[in-house]
Amino acid sequence: MPTSRSADEHGAEKPSVAKRGVAEHGAAAPGTGDGAAGEGPPPRLLKRWELGTARTPEAVGAASGRRCWRVGTSAGPFLLKEYAPAERGRVLFQHEVTGALDAAGLPVLAPLPARSGRTLVTASGHAYALYPWVAGRRRGGLELTFPQCEELGGLLGRLHAEMDRITPPMQQSLLVPTPRAADAAAAVEAMLEAVPADGGGTDFDALTARRLRERRALLAEFAGHQPPEIEVSTVGHLHGAFHAEHLRYAGAGNVTAVLGWDALTTGPVAGEVVRAAARLFACEDERGLDLDRVQAFVRGHRAAFPLDAGQIQAAVHREWWERLCDVAPLRHRYLGEEGAGGRGAAGLVSWWSAQLEHTLEVFAAPYTDAFAEVPDGSPAYG
Repeated sequence: MPTSRSADEHGAEKPSVAKRGVAEHGAAAPGTGDGAAGEGPPPRLLKRWELGTARTPEAVGAASGRRCWRVGTSAGPFLLKEYAPAERGRVLFQHEVTGALDAAGLPVLAPLPARSGRTLVTASGHAYALYPWVAGRRRGGLELTFPQCEELGGLLGRLHAEMDRITPPMQQSLLVPTPRAADAAAAVEAMLEAVPADGGGTDFDALTARRLRERRALLAEFAGHQPPEIEVSTVGHLHGAFHAEHLRYAGAGNVTAVLGWDALTTGPVAGEVVRAAARLFACEDERGLDLDRVQAFVRGHRAAFPLDAGQIQAAVHREWWERLCDVAPLRHRYLGEEGAGGRGAAGLVSWWSAQLEHTLEVFAAPYTDAFAEVPDGSPAYG
């Protein structure tokens, strides 16, 4: 059972190494991305592991800002990742967590120990870890059936439950600052000044200005809806980036690997549930979120790691507010700035603002007695 702590709210058998095949942590295709440039790993590095005959590592792009290589061997393919020495403590803790999750039978790739028994090997001023090369394909959340959505929520719940069991208790309160609408509005005003006005620009400039004015109007309309600074919530270690890009599926639709563990963090568990659902089941158009799939996902999580309706609703409120005040996706989409679109489509904010009360109810519905007693009567199973 999860441990309730005070904080700011904010079975299938796994394939063997030889049967696994898309790179860990979502690395790009061979020969692409930043990792394709520059020098490779030290020539004798791979002899630190029991790999049999190894071919020359092939760059597979950058994952989480670091270089990665595909290593073909007589024992099958592997993924080699490079870390800066300063990351050593964080990476070793990540290895401890992922190793325990793998040992518990969850679809998580543990790093492979070298001959020395270490999972992080240092050479030429850098640290390296070796992983299995994972099989499976990406699937968008909207491709999943309702039972698969529930199974995926259950998987996230089992990850939360196992991390709660294997990591030290978190006694401290977490202070997660609440964004200010006034700051976001000021940033929008500054962006509007950069867009040609009075018909002097392109049609895209006109669209950009319209989107910015829409966000400015929403910030003014909902300025009084800021979530409270402090809520009681269950906190713990979180995956940190549970979304479609970090999930791999087998042909039968079951998850073969949860990737992206470089994002391992701490925070309110309900916040990760809501963020994951919002990323997985966003329709990227005027339909907003697929709330039927959201309900199935939350129901699955509830079965494995129960929270309560109040925590879920508080997390929905905060996620909506943070998206409302986050103007980075607008910069990314309309002003061309790179690396600013991590929350997904900015257009979801308008839909979510209009549907705020409804989403508060729908996300929490799996925690109501009626829903729990009659799951087949829920919209997600109708």
